[in-house]
This record gives sequence, C-alpha cells and structure tokens, in this order.
Amino acid sequence: MVMIGAEMLLHAHRQCITGKQLGLVSNYNVTDSALRSIVELLVEEREWHVAKLFGPEHGMLNCAKEGEQVPSAHDPHTGLPTYSLYGDTLQPTPEMLSDLDALVIDVPDIGSRYYTNMNTMAYCLQACAQNGLECIVLDRPNPIGGVVREGNIPDKKFHSFVGMIDIPNRHGLTMGEIATLYNQTLPVPAPLTVIRCEGWQRSMWQVETGLPFVSPSPNTTNLDMVALYPGTCLFEGTNISEGRGTTHPFEMLGAPFIHAFELADAINAKKLPGIVARPTFFVPTYKKYPGDLCEGIQLHITDRRALRPLTVGLTLIDVISKLYDQHFTFTHQDEEGRYFFDLLAGTDRLRTLVNAGKTMDFLAECDESVQSFNKDIADILLY
Repeated sequence: MVMIGAEMLLHAHRQCITGKQLGLVSNYNVTDSALRSIVELLVEEREWHVAKLFGPEHGMLNCAKEGEQVPSAHDPHTGLPTYSLYGDTLQPTPEMLSDLDALVIDVPDIGSRYYTNMNTMAYCLQACAQNGLECIVLDRPNPIGGVVREGNIPDKKFHSFVGMIDIPNRHGLTMGEIATLYNQTLPVPAPLTVIRCEGWQRSMWQVETGLPFVSPSPNTTNLDMVALYPGTCLFEGTNISEGRGTTHPFEMLGAPFIHAFELADAINAKKLPGIVARPTFFVPTYKKYPGDLCEGIQLHITDRRALRPLTVGLTLIDVISKLYDQHFTFTHQDEEGRYFFDLLAGTDRLRTLVNAGKTMDFLAECDESVQSFNKDIADILLY
C-alpha cells in the first residue's frame, strides 16, 4: 500500500508543521487513502493552526466549470477564509500570505502538462520565494506512472496557464518533483520541503497503488480519461468536440460533420498499440455543439502500458484534418493572437505541420526532446 505525502506528514513528519500558522492549498476532492478530506484532516488537528484556505481552478468545492473564475469567500464547512487562486489573481498576494509561517500544498496532478494544478503550485512557489515563506508540498503518485514520457518542451513564447513549466506533455513526474524542478528556475528559490510518498515505484499506475481514484476535477472522470488526456486534450484548441458536456470527456471525440463509422475505421486501420476506436454518437450539453448531434468515436484502452496517448492524439488530428479538411479548424485565439492549440502544444510548429499534412513529423522531434529532458531531470527524481 502506498502512503501519500499527506499521510506521511501526519504519521512521520508532524514536526514540519507543529506550532505553525498554515495556509492550505487544496480542495475537498483531495483525500487520503481512506477517502477522508485532507482539508478536514489538517484543519481538525490542534498541534498547528490552518488559518487560511486557498482554492485552485474549480474552487475549494471543486465544482466550478473549467475556465470559470471563482471568487474568494469563507468556506461554509470550516468557516475559514478561502482565497481563490483562479479568480482575480492566480498567485497568492502578500496580504493573503500575511501572518502565515508556511504554505502547505496538496493538489493532485494527472500526469499531463496542461493540467492547471501544477501551475497554481508554480505561482505559489513564486509567492513564497518573494515573501520568504516556507512552502511544503505533499507529494502524490503520478496516476499514469513515472516511467514513460512523451512530448515536447514548451517554447517560452507559448507559456500560459495550460503550460508554464518546461516539461513534456506526458511528463512522468510527481508534483513534488515538478515543484523541485520549477523552484530551481526561480531567481531566488522558495524555502521548499517536499514530503515524499512511501512505497510508490515509478512503474506503478494508480490502480497498482491501493489508493482510491477520486476525480480531482469535474471532467476528470476515470483513469482511462486520465491516460488519454495527454493526447486528446489537444482537441480543445480545435473545432472538434473533446467530449465536454458528455459523460466521457476526452474519451469521446466528434463533431456534426464527422461520420462515426468512417472515422473509427480509419483510426483502427492505424493499429495503434493499446487502443480501439468505437463509433459513437453524442449530444453535448455545453461547450462545443451544445444540443447538436455529434458523430465520432469513443476510445477504449486495451493495454495501458502499451498506450502512447500523445501518439494517439496526433494520429487523430492527422486523420481528422485530412478526412474533414473542409471543416476542421483551429480555434480560440487569445488577446496576443496566439491560438489556444499552440498554448496546449507549447509551440506553433505542430499547428504548422498539421496544416501542411505532416502532423506525425512532430513525434520525431518529441523523441529528441524527451531524451534530453530525461538527462536534465536525473538529479531531481525522488523515486
């Protein structure tokens, strides 16, 4: 049985926070191995005092939609002031951190660069560095394992809240390792302590840890979704529905102009390891095409260890952009004129290759990036 950082803190490292006034960055879907809320577990202790709560994207109650700003408020359960880190500010202000001795961070990641919890942690590290405040990160296993990495390292021109840390799309790191890596890039590093997990091995997936799966955000529905996300999340930057507004986001993909059986046949003909595409039909309740019938596919994982989600995502983009070239487009430019697809990809090169019909050329470049990255991170791996 793996023990997560929060459990190790309570069982073996209590001295790290005893007698301290704490801020806690977390939400009510973050639990221990017995499904007890980490917020409750830390707030109810009397050896220290949790004085303030900080909520990442989706809020402390973990129910706000993606991209929806959350206001600061008082937590109705504990009565504590709760500061939103996905509202008026992404980074804790000096006023928010005043009177604290340490900021404790326990937010899960799902193994993919686009997932915003790691960027909230990065902003917290910046704030702790600027204010000389101790930062304590409670580590958790990477739910899709810590061995395989896929993707490119983002170009700094395309840093954003869906990619502000220089790691691959599927990064194979834990939050504690990401914190250590990012902290080294700060002009003055924050006083950082990582409370490690016990018993986790890098080859372990979530189902092998003995830990329950609790959805860390509203559209993070199950382990298959998590495993596919490093590839299928790229569709958020296109006019193809990534399945938001259905019961299987990031497992279902489609649009009104797609032909389900045609697409499924084309994908299955590629014989991608670990995956089967099934033709399906769905009507999203929000986001893209709400109320409209979409045809597309649902991806079913047959071998999680053989699966390479980024290869799957790029293959899907390549096939769809060619089969439906009269309809397929990239969407959502920001105020700087950057495509949202480029922010997810961390570069505009992938979009250029897609438009040129050479999507799969990107994979060779990714392989080079990963090999270099693996050498660069050798000294920060905790497991």
